[in-house]
Amino acid sequence: MIAVHARITGRVQGVGYRAWTVDTARKLGVTGWVRNRLDGSVEAVFQGGEDRLLKMQEKCWDGPLLARVKDIQTKSVGVDESLRGFEARSTL
Repeated sequence: MIAVHARITGRVQGVGYRAWTVDTARKLGVTGWVRNRLDGSVEAVFQGGEDRLLKMQEKCWDGPLLARVKDIQTKSVGVDESLRGFEARSTL
């Protein structure tokens, strides 16, 4: 299992991006979390097998219908064994 931290920018707030991310991650069997940031971006941690994470990152470029993703920056992070499932977190 591997984990990545992602920062997604563009028109990603007010368009259902967090709910879409939760639904998509659960369908792909990815664990982690997603939240809005006060700067207008969306932040997420994705954990799972490499193939699943690559698929999740590809899907993040599309997002929900009204989203317009400008950039996705990712970096590897340590796996958090305490994470179970995938959840939306409060804005930070």
